[in-house]
Amino acid sequence: MTSPRSRVAAYVIRHRAVAEVLVFDHVGMPEAGTQVPAGGVKPGESVEDAVLREVAEETGLLTATVVRQLAVEDKPHPETGQPRRTTFLYLRAPAGTPDAWEHAVHGDGEDSGLTFACRFLPLPLRQTLADEQDAWMGRIDPRWTTETGDGPSRH
Repeated sequence: MTSPRSRVAAYVIRHRAVAEVLVFDHVGMPEAGTQVPAGGVKPGESVEDAVLREVAEETGLLTATVVRQLAVEDKPHPETGQPRRTTFLYLRAPAGTPDAWEHAVHGDGEDSGLTFACRFLPLPLRQTLADEQDAWMGRIDPRWTTETGDGPSRH
């Protein structure tokens, strides 16, 4: 049996009048859906280092800090069916972080050359994220389950 690909996903929360989560959309690829920063863990890399690297690579945000790990989910890739294990982490962003920006991804990863439109959305979310990435938000605060009622009870 193939061992699962190790991944991380980041719930980067900014606190203002209400709590907000950092999400992004692929510019020119609406079919990819709205997502949180996520990606693979490199050999020898801790999940904390991996999540900070993925947030920086996909959004350009360098000021997020890891608060804690929330969940580990074993779920096959939605397109390939390949096994993957995703560790979801809760991070904080400073209140002064901009509301929205575009970030061009650089480097040699699979996202290189893409542009992501980043923004903060108020919690709870009004719709689910791509690949049900919002499934573990309730582990930060039970009030932050998706308003569609599809929150953590899915798992």
